[in-house]
Amino acid sequence: MAEIKMKNGSSNHLPEHGPIDENGREILVSLRNVDITFGKGDNAVKAVKNASFDIYRGETFSLVGESGSGKTTIGRAVIRVNPCASGEILYKGVRISGKIPKSLDREVIRNIQMVFQDPAASLNERATVDYIISEGLYNFHLFKNEADRVKKVESIINEVGLLPEHLTRYPHEFSGGQRQRIGLARAMVMRPELVVADEPISALDVSIRAQVLNLLKKFQQEQNTTYLFIAHDLSIVRFISDRIGVIYKGDIVEIADAEELFDYPLHPYTRSLLSAIPIPDPQLEKNKVLYTYDPSIHDYSTDKPELVNIGHDHYILGNKKEIEEYTKIREKGVPLKSITIREEGSQEDESERMDDELLMQHEHILETPVHDTGSVLYLVLSFLLPILGVPAWLIFRHFNYMRNARMCKRGSLAGLAVIGALLALFVLGVLLATI
Repeated sequence: MAEIKMKNGSSNHLPEHGPIDENGREILVSLRNVDITFGKGDNAVKAVKNASFDIYRGETFSLVGESGSGKTTIGRAVIRVNPCASGEILYKGVRISGKIPKSLDREVIRNIQMVFQDPAASLNERATVDYIISEGLYNFHLFKNEADRVKKVESIINEVGLLPEHLTRYPHEFSGGQRQRIGLARAMVMRPELVVADEPISALDVSIRAQVLNLLKKFQQEQNTTYLFIAHDLSIVRFISDRIGVIYKGDIVEIADAEELFDYPLHPYTRSLLSAIPIPDPQLEKNKVLYTYDPSIHDYSTDKPELVNIGHDHYILGNKKEIEEYTKIREKGVPLKSITIREEGSQEDESERMDDELLMQHEHILETPVHDTGSVLYLVLSFLLPILGVPAWLIFRHFNYMRNARMCKRGSLAGLAVIGALLALFVLGVLLATI
């Protein structure tokens, strides 16, 4: 996206520094018109379409969007797992997508690490924590001797908040948060320049999420690590990101600085994501109006959309007409309101109140009294004393003791039937005796 002062191309090795953009920032990773397709022929599915963005050294670039939008697909393409159907991915100005020399491939693996979403599935259950963390050190000979390796492993395990005695254990012996720390230690022991963090906190408890995020920031400050942070929770992304890219069904629809994006969410899909952020206040959350994104509002039949910089380092996808509208809105300099709270006493509130009252009126039908057990004792007593069983049945039914009422009904009817049969036999016997 940015113009760079370095000639890009293939090479057998990575340079020490990447190209510099017009603002003096070093471009570590650059995606240029990347398409990623799965399947062939009629079954081909284009998961990512014409994706273009830069990631600068030392920053946290977050990629957000709903499930299935292509976030993880892009992350896996950066680490060379998913091949690009077209376009290219540059690392420090050198193309790393497609077929590259083995020496360059090893350098890419050495410099780019990934923290996976599922800490249980990404760790080898048959290996000890010591071997899991040391595997990269073994593969790239990043230690002088055994003592040096042990020192590095123990140092990193302490930095992520675990203890050296944990090194002899296996992944299944740890909690989810501890396993994610092991995955983070495995990545950071390599001292990578870029870490692709694929929703590293979505599988963790809320109390553990802040600890993992603090660890990521700690490594960034100490090692100048760059992050491609993949997530769908904008409330977290806002506070850890330098820049945010929004992706919808494979299309990058908006890219901007974190505060810029939250103050000026120009694309309708970005507004829908922001409106879905939960509000801690239950009453406000209840009255919040959700904004639903409808893709049919765009008419791209003739005028095709492009990702355009409208100023303030704010990129947005749209056709010429839309870009003009977005630019006018942004130039006004008035922050946009992404969350709307419905006022108390509105027509919708009155409708909800009537629905609640109607529900409360019928709710007693669904209530089951504590002592409505339907005990067999009611059945037996009603059978032996049907004269008392019938009024008990009516009383239980009136007070919604439906199980008890059913037992009394069955017992009473059976008792009355037996009494009726005995009376009939008695009458028949008397008639036969008088003949």
